[in-house]
Amino acid sequence: MGLFFSYLKSHRKIIGAFLGFCVIFAGVFALYELPVGAVGYGAVICAFVGLILVVWDYGAFYEKHRRLEALSREITVTAAGLPVPWGPLEEDYQAVIRVLYEDKLQLTDQMRERYTDLVEYYTVWAHQVKTPIAAMGLLLQGEDGDTAHSRELREELQRIEQYVEMVLCYLRLEGPATDYVIREYDLDGILKQAVRKYASQFIRRKIRLEYEPLGSRVLTDEKWLLFVIEQVLSNALKYTRSGTISITLEAPKTLCIRDTGIGIAPEDLPRIFEKGYTGFNGRRDKKASGIGLYLCRRICRNLGHDISASSAPGRGTEIRIDLKSAELETE
Repeated sequence: MGLFFSYLKSHRKIIGAFLGFCVIFAGVFALYELPVGAVGYGAVICAFVGLILVVWDYGAFYEKHRRLEALSREITVTAAGLPVPWGPLEEDYQAVIRVLYEDKLQLTDQMRERYTDLVEYYTVWAHQVKTPIAAMGLLLQGEDGDTAHSRELREELQRIEQYVEMVLCYLRLEGPATDYVIREYDLDGILKQAVRKYASQFIRRKIRLEYEPLGSRVLTDEKWLLFVIEQVLSNALKYTRSGTISITLEAPKTLCIRDTGIGIAPEDLPRIFEKGYTGFNGRRDKKASGIGLYLCRRICRNLGHDISASSAPGRGTEIRIDLKSAELETE
């Protein structure tokens, strides 16, 4: 009914003119002292003919509205699907739409080319940066002794490598396709890779790791899930000055990584997975990018997993990754 009333409103001038003509005819008949019934009879005939025209016109109006509505719901709106114009004014409107559509196509092509160039540049840059990082790592390994200074340098170098991996991960996620290999993996095998990467930091900071083999297999992508776990462990180590970090599995398949760190403020907790959001801890640390947990959530969603967090200031943080099998194609 809303559409019909809108139609009547758009034709209110014609309806008003018709009613005005009826009043004029009634006035003329009254001046000439003609029977008023003749006016009513003529008005009824005109109203009947007008009703037929309204029904016919409304049918055409509804069909055009339906086509335009369907066109607007399409993923890519094209100017080719516009209905046949009813007059010169609609032809002018459609000409303006076609000009705007052509400008939009040109602008989209230009932005796509710029984005492709930007992605290619940063991808090449990230791979080039990896070479000196690997070289510096070999030089540090070749140094005599295992001093505290050299261990700190290795950790800082590891942090640089992590940031480079975040850049590559971000670029891959923004691309049209990703290299997911979905199959069943041993969860302990993935966890041991992440723990081994940060083993030196656990030792140097004297943080106890509580982890026993979980004995579970999960349907996921090993490389991408490993990235998520590494990000969570990295954050746990960053914000835990002393205490423990524990890795457990809750039924049915929820991976829980808890720490006894500084925790997250209640007002920051709902937004920690937002892109670029660092919160109070990140602002105080002045090194947080607000990208790590955002990438974790995006990856988990793509893998059919779910990630959530619970925390309290001064009592630590718990990250839960729901790994139950989703409807994914295995390879």
